[in-house]
Amino acid sequence: MIDRPKYLHKLDMWKDHDVVKVITGVRRCGKSTLMTLWKQRLIERYGVAPETIVHINLELLENEPFLEYRRLYEEILRRCGEGGGARYVLIDEIQNVPDFQKTLDSLQARGGIDLYVTGSNAMLLSGTLATLISGRYVEIAMTPLSFAEYWSAQSDTRTTMQRAWSEYLHDGALPATVGFSGNETMLHDYLDGILNTVLFKDVAARLGVSNIAALETVTRYLFDNVGNLVNPKSIADAMTSMGTKISPPTVSNYVEGLAAAFIFYPVQRYDVKGKRALRQERKYYAVDLGMRRMLCSNKVRDTGRLLENVVFFELMRREGDVYVGQSTGGEIDFITNGADGPCYYQVSESVHDPDTLERELSSLRAVRDNYPKMLITLDDERPVSHEGIQQVYALDWLLDDGEEQ
Repeated sequence: MIDRPKYLHKLDMWKDHDVVKVITGVRRCGKSTLMTLWKQRLIERYGVAPETIVHINLELLENEPFLEYRRLYEEILRRCGEGGGARYVLIDEIQNVPDFQKTLDSLQARGGIDLYVTGSNAMLLSGTLATLISGRYVEIAMTPLSFAEYWSAQSDTRTTMQRAWSEYLHDGALPATVGFSGNETMLHDYLDGILNTVLFKDVAARLGVSNIAALETVTRYLFDNVGNLVNPKSIADAMTSMGTKISPPTVSNYVEGLAAAFIFYPVQRYDVKGKRALRQERKYYAVDLGMRRMLCSNKVRDTGRLLENVVFFELMRREGDVYVGQSTGGEIDFITNGADGPCYYQVSESVHDPDTLERELSSLRAVRDNYPKMLITLDDERPVSHEGIQQVYALDWLLDDGEEQ
């Protein structure tokens, strides 16, 4: 099991608080492993007696009888009735239980239970659940491995950092792929299985999609256009021109389903001067580059856009909300707005060419404030300041993530 200290630290923060801890993320990003690590942590760090922890993984066949909210509730109460002391209840893949929110609401109402659940669909935090436990849950959004976590998992090998980076872009960041490195057949079969499960089970089945080929085409289009501004009409027009006739509302429905399954993360544009979000086109970033490669000609290409994809997820992990900026000087790749104010980021594969450097800097210079501005590149050089704009080497920046233990 690969350690995930940042997520464990978040669980430390919320331990014994009267809120449901909801861990969300794409399939196989490590949610169930995190639950196992948390169970170990409760026992080893906090001295919790094992018999006071109820852990139910709803993807295991032996737990199939509990895929009904009342049966699940009764089983948890039965296990809680054995022994004494505080109770910690951990439930994996809660969305597999219809009306699961009734179980959570009732457990929460009883008191004396510290409740943790995982789910692979963003819709579990909408609708009825949000109404029933409004103000009584906290979401811990989990993603596949950061480059720092991936590199740490490789630390006992002779792999160089540059080789690890190349494999990170090729294999993707789902934790299990670390063990498949170098075995193309196993990697292909694993990623193909995950991709098909998400498309058929988490998207098509939930949306009632009958035209699987069209859904796959939309998915491929978004994978192929990570970092590009798109909207449902532009996607529908592009698909129609390629021979797949589809309407913008259908595209919008598919895209929402893909985002709900955490395959893509939409990013809004932000008007820097007007200080407001723009409701036009969005950019979409792929949760896993290995799955992208599977559906897009099986080659690693457009490494500049792949770097941009990686930087987006790293900023999301560190800062939370991330926007695409629009200023008078042009587009700014990313803006974050944390407790200390905004930060601005440009991402470029290389700025050795003077014209490229000037183009990347001009958008940042157009922002007339004193908040931090950074240019992230794959040029392996020491940090340099361009009149206050910091240029950094991407791999150094990705590894210096300030991880808390």
